[in-house]
Amino acid sequence: MKSFLKGKKDKKADGETSRTEVKATTQQTPATTEKMPPQNPEFAIQRIYLKSLSYDAPASPTIFQEDWKPTIDMQIQTNTTKLSEGLHEAVIKVTVVGKSNNKPVFTVEVQQAGIFVINRFTNEQLGAVLGGMCPNILFPYAREAITELATRGTFPPVYLAPINFDLVYAQALQKQTQQDQK
Repeated sequence: MKSFLKGKKDKKADGETSRTEVKATTQQTPATTEKMPPQNPEFAIQRIYLKSLSYDAPASPTIFQEDWKPTIDMQIQTNTTKLSEGLHEAVIKVTVVGKSNNKPVFTVEVQQAGIFVINRFTNEQLGAVLGGMCPNILFPYAREAITELATRGTFPPVYLAPINFDLVYAQALQKQTQQDQK
């Protein structure tokens, strides 16, 4: 099946476009019995969801009466599960501990998950998609939940810097390869 789009734009005298008209037509191509070349890889997000959420403020309410000298410790873990053929769950677990004067004042733990349709990738490509691309998609959602919970606890917002999970995955793969060669 092939789709064709044709567009038409009307321009005003001053050069601004006033309207756009798009027509779509579809042509059916007959199925053949010849061997078709391999199809392109398929990647789609089926669902993104919050799997687990935890917040604890063990130093409240006394911490609100002290000088706030914050430090943030963060740990990240990723995990993937094959649900069925071509369907995978990826989970990113982010734990943030806010400290003041070296004393924990709040802990936020978020497990952000997604279900992804992933087909026709080589094993090497599949590892990169699950270890890099999927966490890159999920991390902004986890960051948002962490910031929201910290501010609801009346602490300053926690702004976590973006992480390049593609690079993290590549470095972990390189480290594993070096260890296997020893």
